[in-house]
Amino acid sequence: MGEFHTERAKRTLLFSLVSVGMGFTVLFPILAPLGREMGLSEIQITTIIGSSGLVVFLTSPIWGRRSDAWGRKRVLLCGLFGFSAGTFLFNSVLYLGLAGILTGSLLFIALVIARVTHASVMSASMPAANAYMADITDAASRTRGMAAAGAANNIGTILGPAVAGLAVISLLTPLWVMAAIAFLNGLFVWRFLEEPPKHQTPVVRDRLKYSDPRILPFIIIGIAMFTGMGLVQQTMGFRFQDALGLSAAETAQNFGFAMMLSGASSLFSQAVIVQRFNLAPFTLLRFAIPLLIVAFTMMALLETQLWLTIAMMIQGLGMGLASPGFTAGASLAVSPEEQGAVAGVAGSCGPLGFTLGPFIGGALYTLSPTAPYFFAAGLFLILFLFMNQLGKRVRSHAT
Repeated sequence: MGEFHTERAKRTLLFSLVSVGMGFTVLFPILAPLGREMGLSEIQITTIIGSSGLVVFLTSPIWGRRSDAWGRKRVLLCGLFGFSAGTFLFNSVLYLGLAGILTGSLLFIALVIARVTHASVMSASMPAANAYMADITDAASRTRGMAAAGAANNIGTILGPAVAGLAVISLLTPLWVMAAIAFLNGLFVWRFLEEPPKHQTPVVRDRLKYSDPRILPFIIIGIAMFTGMGLVQQTMGFRFQDALGLSAAETAQNFGFAMMLSGASSLFSQAVIVQRFNLAPFTLLRFAIPLLIVAFTMMALLETQLWLTIAMMIQGLGMGLASPGFTAGASLAVSPEEQGAVAGVAGSCGPLGFTLGPFIGGALYTLSPTAPYFFAAGLFLILFLFMNQLGKRVRSHAT
């Protein structure tokens, strides 16, 4: 691919990732108050997200390998159009719940089935996008390329909660809007994104394992990182509503605004800090983890809107450093022929974290509103204490 085409493809991919980020975050400010409006418990609400996270975890590696055989663009399109169709299905079930046509256990089961169906296809987006970025960057620019992808995704995480502000019209309005945006994004990618030439023919290779010593340290960090993130994003809606005494619509607005600021902080990390200072992937992780410990501790100890929002901004800053460190580190650890496979494996760490996080967070929140955040702070403290040992494994297996 020539230089002109490479830059055009990168811009197209980054623009597309904005809407992918919107799709992943628009639901978070809404689901907690929406679930309560339909009479669902905290455990049921977090189980809906946790079960879909489990499916994404199981299917992301498959989609990553499929992108090696089918091509990055085709798999990315599967994810985008699948997201649009799945959101329409999920929203339809939510509508039946709000209308009182489906209630109780039947509503809960229908929501889980709809969300799992949705997740099984939308999970194609990120492995294909990350593998595409790896295809069009060399080893020297990989971390910055992944940071640029993360920054684009984080612009979406800012805009997603902003779209959630449309909940003042109705709680389902933001989700209907997102289904339309995802469909238009699919059309945009279909029309303008070029397929990297070296992946136009099928490639057959052995499956990359999570236990592969080259990537194992990054896998451990990634799972812990996304577990903490999933725990926060699926319980902070409850935290805002209960600590501040908000209505469902007010919760969506206030928590959505806090998520926007968190996304902006993450964007600052990736678009400014990572791009300006050419730090090694594991170095980024060393800086990120203490920030996350501070953020989780603040979420547990402080109960005003200002301090809860500041805590989320600190978390966003930490995640903005950690995410490109994690994805670039795993990508650089393997050969060019394994980029689709490693993108699938690394991409599944987020869904696994978003499986464990909501389940753990929902259970702990029923015990105490502060318990999920003390748990997350403790998890990252343990991880920080083992960073030196993990760093030695990275150096031992560097390629």
